[in-house]
Amino acid sequence: MTSLVAALPLVLVGGCSLPSSGASTSGRDKGPVTLRYQGNANSVSLPELAADLGYFPTIRLTWVGNTTSGPQDIQSAATRQTDFGGAFSGAVVKLIAAGAPVKAVVNYYGEDAKSFNGFYVKDDSPIRGARDLIGKKIAVNTLGAHAEAVIDTYLQKNGLSPAEIKQVQLVPLPPNDTELAVRRGQVDVGTLSGVLQDHAIATGGLRSLFSDYQLFGAFNGGQYVLRDDFIAQHPAAAKEFVTGVAKAIEWERTSPREEVIARFTAIIDERGRNEKTDNLKYWKSVGIPSKGGVISDQDFTRWEPWLVQSGIVKQGALNPGELYTNRFNALAAGAAS
Repeated sequence: MTSLVAALPLVLVGGCSLPSSGASTSGRDKGPVTLRYQGNANSVSLPELAADLGYFPTIRLTWVGNTTSGPQDIQSAATRQTDFGGAFSGAVVKLIAAGAPVKAVVNYYGEDAKSFNGFYVKDDSPIRGARDLIGKKIAVNTLGAHAEAVIDTYLQKNGLSPAEIKQVQLVPLPPNDTELAVRRGQVDVGTLSGVLQDHAIATGGLRSLFSDYQLFGAFNGGQYVLRDDFIAQHPAAAKEFVTGVAKAIEWERTSPREEVIARFTAIIDERGRNEKTDNLKYWKSVGIPSKGGVISDQDFTRWEPWLVQSGIVKQGALNPGELYTNRFNALAAGAAS
């Protein structure tokens, strides 16, 4: 598969001079611990929600800007630009395989019947199936992540050869620009999810080609990671962070939709980042199927064929137990670590 923009090189952490962490360094959890993080414009992340709900009694979140992609977000955490980050499971595998000393600690996004990644074309597009994508352009938020893995899987399952798959062009575009790019014909297919997807559907003129939910059913899509040194130095803060995120997941799952939207709106209005809240009305579900974001081996093995084909891991070399832990998640009673 080709792309119009080359993927950013993976930032390795071994042998590098790294900026110091913003987390407290006065000992093992003595007093408040500050966690620097990247957010997403016009939306509320699970840690932001957890903080607003009072689930972080000793953690202080410090926003340092907005992330450009999941891979960039976890690279920032690995290189101590931030203290945690989240990305697609395959990107987590790639980062750890490259030598980054991080551990996945809780799932933070997923797909279900209400919330999923869909791939959309214009209503009058001649594209009706996988083979029609040969030589076409598909907009994705970033390379080497969730959308690329799903597209490759879709094409493989529909009988395209590796040579044919390489003729499908992936075009990295900011999610906020994808809908318009499809409507203008700048790309043939656009990857849309969440409120951006719902806004596009409500506007009309687009048709669904396929979705990751159709391919896999409900599944956990990606994890937050913490650095090994942070975990060793701040075990109590790690537990507070993971359990707080887990509780926020369940709050979203069990609260009335109107209450979730109202809370998100208030958080965005109060933080003063000059954001819009109009699209929040399209929010549907938290999307994460596992209780409290508990991680399982399947969250990684699901992508093993793509990881092998992409050269990220060798056949039979994936050991998911080395990638994650549930030991900081108080909602993971009986879960494997």
